[in-house]
Amino acid sequence: MSWNDEDDKTTYTVVMNHEEQYSIWPVYRELPLGWTAVGKSGGKAECLEYIKEVWTDMRPLSLRQRMAAQEADRKQGAATTPAPVQEEVL
Repeated sequence: MSWNDEDDKTTYTVVMNHEEQYSIWPVYRELPLGWTAVGKSGGKAECLEYIKEVWTDMRPLSLRQRMAAQEADRKQGAATTPAPVQEEVL
């Protein structure tokens, strides 16, 4: 593998982990544990362009799910909690 992109003739595959984070991996190497090929392979620039198009939310899946649950809880609480009663000040 070459560190100079101009000389890099390596074919890469796009991989994703359980948190829906993307990376590239040389096709001739065994995939690391926890990573799955997503079906896109090619040159480095081509693979990175693909990742740029599909990985639009950089937050890990677990964080997105936790935030969605908190938002749902907030909305549920707002729908079932009566508005506070304001007392008159004389």
